Amino acid sequence: MTPTPDGDEDFASLLAEFDEKQARGGRGPNVGDTVKGRVISIGAEAVFIDLGGKAEGMLEREELSDRDGKVTVAVGDTVEARVVDLGGRTGCILLRKVMGSARGSEAKEELAQAFEHRIPVEGVVTGVVKGGVEVQVAGMRGFCPAGQLDLRFVEDPAVFVGQRLTFRITRLEPGRGGQLNLVLSRKALLAEEAEVRATELRQRLEVGAVFPGVVTTIKDYGAFVDLGGIEGMLHVSELGFQRVGHPSEVLSVGQPVQVQVTKIEKTGDPKRPEKISLSLKALEKDPWTEVAARYSEGARLRGRVVRLQPFGAFVELEPGVEGLVHISQMAADRRINNPREVVEAGKEVEVTVVGVDVPRRRISLSMTAPSADEAAAEAADFAAVRAGAQRGLGTLGDILKRRLPPK
Repeated sequence: MTPTPDGDEDFASLLAEFDEKQARGGRGPNVGDTVKGRVISIGAEAVFIDLGGKAEGMLEREELSDRDGKVTVAVGDTVEARVVDLGGRTGCILLRKVMGSARGSEAKEELAQAFEHRIPVEGVVTGVVKGGVEVQVAGMRGFCPAGQLDLRFVEDPAVFVGQRLTFRITRLEPGRGGQLNLVLSRKALLAEEAEVRATELRQRLEVGAVFPGVVTTIKDYGAFVDLGGIEGMLHVSELGFQRVGHPSEVLSVGQPVQVQVTKIEKTGDPKRPEKISLSLKALEKDPWTEVAARYSEGARLRGRVVRLQPFGAFVELEPGVEGLVHISQMAADRRINNPREVVEAGKEVEVTVVGVDVPRRRISLSMTAPSADEAAAEAADFAAVRAGAQRGLGTLGDILKRRLPPK
């Protein structure tokens, strides 16, 4: 069978298409695709990227340079960018990391392309307006709502004025005087970046793992920490061995911290698939491991009253180590009905160690200073009761009653 001229033309077109795909590894990139490649050469105006399958991309040099014009990549480094042209104008696949540097008629074309293919654009925040901020992008005026400036609520958008930031165009319409109406979002890009980091982090997430993080929010009950795309909860009880009244006493928003994962709970919520419990205390040395060696019975110390209860006062001897002065041990010459008659929170007091119970993490203290004879007699009384000696002393309760000052 002899092929028709039309058939020959169709076959030739298919063959050309096949050859093109083969040259690009079977499937060539499309405009808007995100691609990765290896830097193969750095020129005076452009950096050339090997995209595999005999395909080569080109990035403008300034996109890979710092503010001083120094190139931030070297031959062999891997670069990620988006395809903006398949080579029709340049003979080489044109790549961009961000857009927004063109001017005039080219700017409109570039912004339209960025909008269509969801390519990020760069802009400078020039001022605060009602409901958000004004952004200059490629010589065009854009608007970013306050709620789209960051992943979290921004109290004062003015802090962004003068900054060059990266945005996504969420709306593009013709405006007056040949301008474009641009609505921008920085939050959309940040959310995508956070999701990428979260996916990588979940591969390493396990109980006992230690991660660097940044405090994002402080509540009465604790603080939320961003581990890199995933937030965990740092409860106030896990801030350290030292008692903390409010998390703001030791943490601030934006503060870097090193935390350990103590619990992971699956939630079934696709937006937040896990609840992560964190701890700072787990990475600290427990002060109670050396308490027995440092606080012997009879030692006279100074400490700070940290809180009062009807039955006595808790005294901090060192960060993370507290002892209890029972109300019966607050005065030797009179009966105390309320600890506030003798002490107040925040004041220093002198105390004597009466007993140390390391397993139960308890230290008994006294504000009375018994004489050597009184201490010896009391020790003998307790020893007699424990041994069950019949000396007419009665029960342990009877002994304690005799030791208390009269009403």
